[in-house]
Amino acid sequence: MASFQQRGRNSWQFTISRGKEKPIRKGGFRTKGEAIAAAAEMEANLFKGVVPHLTPVPIDSYFDNWVQLYKKNSSEATLRHYKYTSERIKEHFGSKPLQEISAADYQEFINWFGEDKSKETVSKLHGHIRACVQDAKDEQIIPRDFTRKAELYYTVHPKKKEEKHLNFHDSELLFTALLSKLSTNDLGYYLLLLGLETGMRFEELVGLTFDDFDFENNTINVDKVWGYSNRMSKGFGLTKGSRHRSTNSDRIIDVTKDLMNVFKELFKTIPDNVYHLVFYNEKSKYNVLTNNHANKLLKKLLLENQIRPLISVHGLRHTHGSVLLHKGATLQYVSERLGHLDIETTYRKYIHLLKEGREEDKKVAIKTFKDMYNKG
Repeated sequence: MASFQQRGRNSWQFTISRGKEKPIRKGGFRTKGEAIAAAAEMEANLFKGVVPHLTPVPIDSYFDNWVQLYKKNSSEATLRHYKYTSERIKEHFGSKPLQEISAADYQEFINWFGEDKSKETVSKLHGHIRACVQDAKDEQIIPRDFTRKAELYYTVHPKKKEEKHLNFHDSELLFTALLSKLSTNDLGYYLLLLGLETGMRFEELVGLTFDDFDFENNTINVDKVWGYSNRMSKGFGLTKGSRHRSTNSDRIIDVTKDLMNVFKELFKTIPDNVYHLVFYNEKSKYNVLTNNHANKLLKKLLLENQIRPLISVHGLRHTHGSVLLHKGATLQYVSERLGHLDIETTYRKYIHLLKEGREEDKKVAIKTFKDMYNKG
């Protein structure tokens, strides 16, 4: 039989007597109605033989142990995301027991976290915690999943797809502008030109060594990356696909002979280094050109040539893929050239372009058969 006690202005507790067994108490409910509903659920579980976990289990330590146990084989990048989630749990909940966290408490946490976050960031954190809480429920540490009905709250909205890349005309303008800057001997312009023609990720660009350039076949080998920030391991590392262990982003990219000639001349002027890196910078903390420097050069160039939008270096990758699709390249080829994990990734990133192209395809289909009617 359950009894109910008010412990504060907005705090209710229920107590379920169990004869000679230790009574079950649970508090933190905002209304008596919430306490009554929770007590009824608890009594129903007891009737089924499901005995609740009475020892308090702090959410912070349970989450950390859960990550260590179930996510041991995750990549360093993934583990950093879990560490970030752990820090947010500690920041908001501290060591509050899982058994004392209600659905309302968790929604409050999501609302707090989402104040200056994007949907993607909130969704990732929520996914981490929900998976952990579901396991706690399966272990009968808690009677119900308090994350189940949570509504994601976020305030930062992502840029529209079309704002992340240049159209074909502006990409031509940028290409010409980059060629004019090569005489300045700033390696950053060479990196930007290479990024625009290959669509390589920044970590792949700065991971290139002299041997990766095949001047006979006009190809560039991509089979490693370089840690250019404190979020990455120092030195050489595996490409994105290899890190996921599900596929391989290693690839050989065909480029123009013109681009290879640009780098053939460059290699005559820059000395080798201990790592044989093309974009080596001994003064940089990470021994390569910084992402910040490359972005500053790109922004300056875009402003000088009145090109919009002001994309980032990563936007060159989106521009590359967009230009190829615009000119009729297949989705499969673009996916392979960009080193995407699978063709679905390419489809999701460029579906807006495919929809635009569908209107042109429709015109082609109508015109083709209309011409047949006219000839008949």
